Amino acid sequence: MTTANARDGPVLLFDGVCNLCNGSIQFVIDHDPDGVFRFAPLQSDAAEAMLSEVGFEDYDFDTFVLVEGDDYYTKSEAALRVASELPLPWSLAGALRVIPRPLRDAVYDTVASHRYAVFGKKAQCMIPTPEVRERFVEMDAMGAEADD
Repeated sequence: MTTANARDGPVLLFDGVCNLCNGSIQFVIDHDPDGVFRFAPLQSDAAEAMLSEVGFEDYDFDTFVLVEGDDYYTKSEAALRVASELPLPWSLAGALRVIPRPLRDAVYDTVASHRYAVFGKKAQCMIPTPEVRERFVEMDAMGAEADD
């Protein structure tokens, strides 16, 4: 099975059991025609290794993380950086960075703290479709059922 290498481009780390997070990843997949972004659930060994490499070890599953090379971004900064790389009109969301990060992150934290209640939760991390499987880092750690 083909798997993406974490160094093949920016990697989005997300809560793999969160329906809102999975929907957000599907949105990025659908609106990233050049396949710039790679993905991994925060619950995976690949995510743990990447976060350790960039020095971000004190995290929980309430944050969306963008890993770019040796740098990482969380919460609203990660989301806006991703949006700014998507085609118009989505890239216009990057202009929201003019709002002070503490305010943006307060909104992010509010949504994150209620995401399971509002959007629900899966029993296990999502298994990507064969069409996008190569964009996911370390598929083997996401479950053998992906090959069944």
